Amino acid sequence: MGFFLSLISGFLPMLLYAGFVYWLDRYEREPKVLLGGVFIWGAVVAAGAAFFTNTLLGIGVYLFTNSESLTEWTTGSIIAPVIEETLKGLAVLVVYLVFLTEFDSVLDGIIYAAITALGFAASENVYYIYTVGFLKGQYSGLLVMTFVRVLLVGWQHPFYTSFIGIGLAVTRLSRNQVVKIVAPVVGWSLAVFLHSLHNTMVHLFSGPGGLLINTVTDWTGWLFIFIVVILAIQNEQRNIASQLKEEVNTGTISEEQYLTAYSAWAQSLASLGALRSGRYRATRRFYQLAAELAHKKRQLSQMGEELGNSAIIERLRQELRSLSPMAHP
Repeated sequence: MGFFLSLISGFLPMLLYAGFVYWLDRYEREPKVLLGGVFIWGAVVAAGAAFFTNTLLGIGVYLFTNSESLTEWTTGSIIAPVIEETLKGLAVLVVYLVFLTEFDSVLDGIIYAAITALGFAASENVYYIYTVGFLKGQYSGLLVMTFVRVLLVGWQHPFYTSFIGIGLAVTRLSRNQVVKIVAPVVGWSLAVFLHSLHNTMVHLFSGPGGLLINTVTDWTGWLFIFIVVILAIQNEQRNIASQLKEEVNTGTISEEQYLTAYSAWAQSLASLGALRSGRYRATRRFYQLAAELAHKKRQLSQMGEELGNSAIIERLRQELRSLSPMAHP
């Protein structure tokens, strides 16, 4: 029963957090199949491989140093950050390399990175909630450890790994070859550094005072990345408003649909209206495609043909025209 509760306590909150991250992607949402895939990667592949590698290298450090405290510090502050961020980052890198057409903005990079990291955090939560919480303190220990893992440090892994997603997004949107090489390295380095900083602070500052210091530091970092997300959403909104003006003049979309396309609130109202009229699926598809069209038009102006942007743009326009009569304005 203890393990079952630990499993629920570890995974359910992270799935809810993942739902919140998905909700933040207001205009051009990423495919659920891809998001589910990176979550599973984080929970199974990255978490499993990290546990095995961290344990193996930790044993090696202990055999070399014969010191438990030095082994704990080395594993937590050096080995784990490098191994875990690399394994989580691989999922984001695969999306970037294989599904580049779905990797359109800084927000996309953050979304894929955060969902991967939440999968990793879910498995890690189960381990700590069960071994440190339930096995040592039974149900009271389980509750305390759930509070710590879910509320106090629940967003830590998404925070670190988001920088990998940002680095790859900068590479995606830049034509400068130096930037393309440097940005992912900088993103990965920041993820590892911040991960290491957190683990080191936990090692150095203990007790209630240490918990307060670490919590304030962690939440400050989360607030920073949340502000980055808000700015990224606003940037997408401005891009959609700018790129879709032309589509009204050419008859691809109507003026009312244009005004709805760059307003998350208006889209929510349109979805409700479409739900009542039986046009929900067509309406959601229409505004998803409108946002994709805006992204591709921007990429054409910045990156040129790249992956055949002109052909993609024309295909999107054709589908928008066919859906326009069925889409709620």
